[in-house]
Amino acid sequence: MSAFDEYRNKYQSARMERRNGILVVTLHTDGQSLRWGFLPHGELPELFHEIGADRDNRVVILTGTGAEFAGPRATPGTSSFPARPTIERIDRIHWEGRHLLMNLLNIEVPMISAINGPAWRHSEIPLLCDIVIAADTAQFQDSAHFNSEVVPGDGMHIVYPLLLGINRGRYFLMTGQTLDAAEALRLGLVAEVLSADKVLARAWELAEDLTRKPTLLLRYTRLLFTEYLRRQMHELLGYGLAMESLALFEKPEAPPPP
Repeated sequence: MSAFDEYRNKYQSARMERRNGILVVTLHTDGQSLRWGFLPHGELPELFHEIGADRDNRVVILTGTGAEFAGPRATPGTSSFPARPTIERIDRIHWEGRHLLMNLLNIEVPMISAINGPAWRHSEIPLLCDIVIAADTAQFQDSAHFNSEVVPGDGMHIVYPLLLGINRGRYFLMTGQTLDAAEALRLGLVAEVLSADKVLARAWELAEDLTRKPTLLLRYTRLLFTEYLRRQMHELLGYGLAMESLALFEKPEAPPPP
């Protein structure tokens, strides 16, 4: 069992507060919008595990900091991996990539994402929450994979075809398509769109309504709603990450250090 005081200040990539069983997780990098890299990629799997192990959490709100939910947006024509990673780095990416999404789905209480702005990288994370609301400034793009010469195999290949439909999802992943908040609402990626200054307050309102329900009702509804997603991840996530890693062997070897 995790105690909140033991992990609330443990992670550099997340600020946390809890009131009346509602845990708010605010992702950030040095107090600004989250910038994906090896630090959050390594921290968030452990963070999600500790959140899930804390039985005093009754609802989780996941949000971001500043103008963006998560970035940076990749520069067109550049590669996320200009050189072949070492086998140690590939192994770490594979391990963390599997546990990142599985530990998120293993949080056994309702999750609300309050998407405060564009989600350029790992947008599957907020979209895997049970209730997804977004600011009218939000945008969605998988900028870090196919357009950046990386196979979109770290869960993107599962989540977007599932949410958008298989053909529209593959188009989204292979063209670098950007969906704005209004289009995301029309396509069913998000349930509500509000002005940016109202998104978190609305998430709190929804969370407070949920906490009026019995605890096991909340937990078992979350379990039921995520079972299909967990099965898809068990079946396809490791395979997708393996294809992502294998394709990187096309890259030239990194030059030896001087």
